[in-house]
Amino acid sequence: MGNVEYDPFAPGPHAVGVRTLDITDPPRSRVFACEVWYPADTAGPADAAPGGEHRDAPAPAGTHPLVVYSHHSVGSSRAATFLTRHLASHGYVVAAPDHSGVTPPVEGEQTPDAHRARVDAIVAARVPDVRTVLDRMLAGAARVDLDPEHVGLVGHSFGGWTVLAAPDVEPRVRAVVAHSPGGSKNPRPGILPLDLDFAWGHEVPTLYLAAEDDVSIPPEQVRDVFDRTPGPTRMITLRRADHLHFIDNVETSHEALRTMTLPGDAAWIPAAMRPIGELCTGAQAHLFVRGLTLAHLDATLRSNEGARALLAGGVVAELAARGVEATAVVGAPDGGVSA
Repeated sequence: MGNVEYDPFAPGPHAVGVRTLDITDPPRSRVFACEVWYPADTAGPADAAPGGEHRDAPAPAGTHPLVVYSHHSVGSSRAATFLTRHLASHGYVVAAPDHSGVTPPVEGEQTPDAHRARVDAIVAARVPDVRTVLDRMLAGAARVDLDPEHVGLVGHSFGGWTVLAAPDVEPRVRAVVAHSPGGSKNPRPGILPLDLDFAWGHEVPTLYLAAEDDVSIPPEQVRDVFDRTPGPTRMITLRRADHLHFIDNVETSHEALRTMTLPGDAAWIPAAMRPIGELCTGAQAHLFVRGLTLAHLDATLRSNEGARALLAGGVVAELAARGVEATAVVGAPDGGVSA
């Protein structure tokens, strides 16, 4: 690594605190849960908090950058705790709302139009959820001091689309990391058709992470979104990985989906998925996701020179040295790209 003192793949120096908030948005008559991870001042008890999280531990003095994490369509606020804990151990406060899920038609929905109306309402709620979380967090809801000038968004799949759509209306966002995001102009059958305008009124450096064998949102669809993104961009693709390599419990989640019977237009997806034994491990995927997500946030929100050097230099070689295969593309100033 170019800077031996900078290692975004290793756990950070902080213990990790966690607390659950009820977020209210009276104009929308909406209440939803939000999990918050943060650097803890003391280890304290870790009761009822897995993975070394310390429930309601006090936070250290000083201000911290804020990250909002947006989960995939049938996920939850705890979909990627391997990542949210990692960011908190490095000094970030991470807020993850429980968005409404997108599910097959429910009892009482007799027509496709009724299901479409419900899905449209869920899509329309996503960006307002993120904005409401930003409002409440910056107003002190989590009892942690935050820096309103250092705000980043991270999301996976539907959540990846969410964090790319938010800067259209949210000037507080200063960095985005999108994991295999929706928003392609030609989504595959059964994948939500989601529009992206990229009407960003300010520069938002953006990192795209894709998966080489992603059945639902393949790298060429991520590249379609990448090519339309304004400002500095970078795309790094994890070799031998599928769509669920960005969340917790990769092996179990992948095989569970592969053996499911999905309804309607999504019925083809399980049969198209490769067995998990033919793909990279969850440990390799988690190292890739947590290290690169942190490096991008450090480079953009903290102006960390080690992070900038890693991303601008031999990031693929650095990953290979850690047993992870990847490829990279970087947006060029003239609108082109360079490998």
